[in-house]
Amino acid sequence: MPTDSQTSRSVADQFVQRLGGQDQDGIQELFAADIDWYVPGSDSLPWTGRRIRREEVAPYFTTMWPHFVAGKSKVALDRIVVDGGDVILLGIFTHTVAATGKEFTTPSAMHLVVEDGEIVRMHLYEDTLSVAEAFKADS
Repeated sequence: MPTDSQTSRSVADQFVQRLGGQDQDGIQELFAADIDWYVPGSDSLPWTGRRIRREEVAPYFTTMWPHFVAGKSKVALDRIVVDGGDVILLGIFTHTVAATGKEFTTPSAMHLVVEDGEIVRMHLYEDTLSVAEAFKADS
């Protein structure tokens, strides 16, 4: 049975709220047991790539967050678009890399798919070149 837009919006709102609170365990609870998760990026960034199980969600965040200066990250969420089980989050991420002190800003789009009240898919689209450049030390 297709997921209605109201359920998808509710799950997306919980996702955004928990993300803002850096509640990795709460975020993980929103996902189905089997997932299609993809974050593009350099192999040198240990949080990028694919994940296929709910248990891999929280470690994504606990691996990624320490690489950014605490209190310096900003997320400007511009729009949430919902169509049945599909949710698109459009925004801008700004982070400061702890190792280099470099700040980067990237527009982003996140595609969530909700089925039976759980997220089964999360794909992130962002300027991966800007991210990779921020992690490079100056020569």
